[in-house]
Amino acid sequence: MRPLTEEESKAVFAKLANYIGKNIVHLIDRQDEPHCFRLQKDRVFYVSESSMRLAISVARPNLVSLGTCFGKFTKSGKFKLHITALDYLAQYAKYKVWIKPNGEMPFLYGNHVLKAHLGRITEDTPEHQGVVVFSMNDIPLGFGVTARSTVDTRKLDPTAIIVFHQADVGEYLRDEETLF
Repeated sequence: MRPLTEEESKAVFAKLANYIGKNIVHLIDRQDEPHCFRLQKDRVFYVSESSMRLAISVARPNLVSLGTCFGKFTKSGKFKLHITALDYLAQYAKYKVWIKPNGEMPFLYGNHVLKAHLGRITEDTPEHQGVVVFSMNDIPLGFGVTARSTVDTRKLDPTAIIVFHQADVGEYLRDEETLF
């Protein structure tokens, strides 16, 4: 595991800022214990500094995972968030979307969120903004990017797409061989 380079850090923080905004500070400067981001085989892990110090005793080829995998870098150098980062995104999310029970299953199967399935949305959510998708019981289901702003969603028909699907908790079952 190695620290992120400056370019890698910019890519990771830019992606996270799209979902949690200035709350990135809460990820690094935690009150219980400081955490950091580390890179291992193109995957970015969020790990406490004490766990990271203990992992130094393990040889790099033998170390598979440490902490929480936030995402990975693609071959083109772009950063892609994984569903494993959902707990942290949901905790610090700036904009949120709640979907009705009849829209949960289509979303968990990898489909976009339609206006007919929309329960609530955070006020003043801009277009193309990262949002965390919740059930009406405040259970985080996944995350995506808004297709329209909050003002525009009121005028749309029920079959219009509100949130473009990025990741959902159903990926644990659909893509279990590619997560790790």
